[in-house]
Amino acid sequence: MLIVMSHAATKADVEGVVKTIEEMGYQARPMPGKQRTAVGLVGNDGKVDASRLLGLDGVLEVIHVSQPYKQVSREWKSENTIVRLPGWLSIGGDEVVVMAGPCAVETEAQIIESARAVRDAGAVILRGGAFKPRTSPYSFQGLGKKGLAFLKKAKEETGLLIVTEALDPEGVDAVAEVADIIQLGARNMQNFSLLKAAGRTRKPILLKRGIAATITELLLSAEYLLAEGNDQVILCERGIRGFDPATRNVFDLTAVPVVHRLSHLPIIADPSHGTGLRDKVTPMARAAVAAGADGLMIEVHPRPDKALSDGAQSLTPDQFGELMRQCRAIAEVIGRRVAEPAGAAR
Repeated sequence: MLIVMSHAATKADVEGVVKTIEEMGYQARPMPGKQRTAVGLVGNDGKVDASRLLGLDGVLEVIHVSQPYKQVSREWKSENTIVRLPGWLSIGGDEVVVMAGPCAVETEAQIIESARAVRDAGAVILRGGAFKPRTSPYSFQGLGKKGLAFLKKAKEETGLLIVTEALDPEGVDAVAEVADIIQLGARNMQNFSLLKAAGRTRKPILLKRGIAATITELLLSAEYLLAEGNDQVILCERGIRGFDPATRNVFDLTAVPVVHRLSHLPIIADPSHGTGLRDKVTPMARAAVAAGADGLMIEVHPRPDKALSDGAQSLTPDQFGELMRQCRAIAEVIGRRVAEPAGAAR
């Protein structure tokens, strides 16, 4: 439920609404906006007497949020959420932010070489998995904490921010020490204890859509993060399971405009996992930018044929450079720009 205040509402009026909501046994979340303030009522069990709130000074209207998710919805917050990252970078504004790097951290030399290559091509965030949830128990599972140490070294060497995945509540703090963005992967989209633990870190979270999840289920998972008080959440469309084996997944780009309509949270696209095939990544990256994605996540490896994970969908550095060139052109056509590394001309 949203309590929308009038233009003339005073600070005392807002405080009165907050106090009344708390007296009713619910949580109140004031949300100042450019035009007016709204107060969100959290914990609505269907027994809220709206007339009690409508009668308070400064209240313009009470809006019943009908979606099963609340805090992630446009009805809760009409303005886009801008996720602020260290330095000058943000996600959800006019710039399209590109995250790139290998699927997995394999060695210190490999991740530093990858970081330098993607930075030189224009990426601003380095992706790389230290912990790898794999379908087969016999596949490479990542280097764990050693991989985190290598990511930290790559950040020191290149200045790139880091996004890497946390697999369980126990490992969140270790990832948070290194990562600027904590990734929650597709297989963990509905790992609710992990969602809660990640939300409590207050660090930006990248939440990937599950392999068979609806958009409503994705937004409900994001709701867990916001319910912990963390609104620095980035959603990611990475493809869902289909019946046609021509591609690894069905890359559902309609999710981008749908999420933008339903939610104030930014959404990026991962055409690497979305297609699973190297030659499909660049065209679908172009399409994602054209559809309005707030960023891209691209797998890049210095030697894809030697990659320990997802080599078939990883671009070479040269191919990634061409992808960046094309995506810059697409972004300009729709009135946006691709974010450039710190120190580059902007």
